[in-house]
Amino acid sequence: MLGISIFNGLVYGSLLIICASGLAMIYGLRRVVNFAHGALYMLGAYIGYTLSLYLNIWFALLLAPLAMGMIGVLLDKAVFRPLQERDPLSVLLVTFGLLLVIEDLVRAFWGRGSLSIEVPALLADSIELFGNPTPLYRLAVIGLGVGSMVLIWAWLRFSRTGLYVRAASTDPLTTAMMGVNTERVNALVVGVGTALAGLAGVAAAPMLSLAPSMGADVLVDSFVVVVIGGLGSLGGALISAILLGQVQSFGTIYLPGLSAVLPFLMMIAILIWRPSGLAGNRV
Repeated sequence: MLGISIFNGLVYGSLLIICASGLAMIYGLRRVVNFAHGALYMLGAYIGYTLSLYLNIWFALLLAPLAMGMIGVLLDKAVFRPLQERDPLSVLLVTFGLLLVIEDLVRAFWGRGSLSIEVPALLADSIELFGNPTPLYRLAVIGLGVGSMVLIWAWLRFSRTGLYVRAASTDPLTTAMMGVNTERVNALVVGVGTALAGLAGVAAAPMLSLAPSMGADVLVDSFVVVVIGGLGSLGGALISAILLGQVQSFGTIYLPGLSAVLPFLMMIAILIWRPSGLAGNRV
């Protein structure tokens, strides 16, 4: 039971790593707290569902994040860029309104009923792990989370664009004076962050039912991850996502009556100990 609980926590933590890292990147560059991030996760899952019907889930895992990335670039130009210098209340209201719009669009196109994506045949089997049958697909989700973080780290660390992203997050004015088009860099980061939300939605779809309200829980947990890790910090988001996954997994089994509030208790405890989060407020 202990081993399975740890494994299930890693699976959920891997999904949170993908989704919350996108939220952290958007805040790190645009300084916009995106309350519509959970709705973008949900929209990515529905786009993946449609692609899996006409193609297959492998194409859905590739094309849905690309589509969400393009949506993210459009949202950056129309919503996030104008909100960058606005007060927090305006940001909250606009992004919350965007959440409601996306949910209504999903209901209009896909309906209100629950939908599901089948697990790909290649990963439909199970293996023996900790003395229990463990679905291969869940192992693949953990691999996807780790692989996504490695690729993001390598992109930010070794590419020229990644250098511009790191520079713009630290000192956007000086970066712009050096000839870097910071608005283009910011739009790219928002696109990547939105694509990550879509990727998390498609990856989660075979493990749960699709519904227009499915983004609510992930949105809350993603914010907990970003706040605990340190606003704008990818490394902090990685650590806090793993921690939160374990808290959710063990809480569901051993403290079912408190499982809903355990993430918030963990957030309060960590912020009392370290107000800026585990890694501080940085990218």
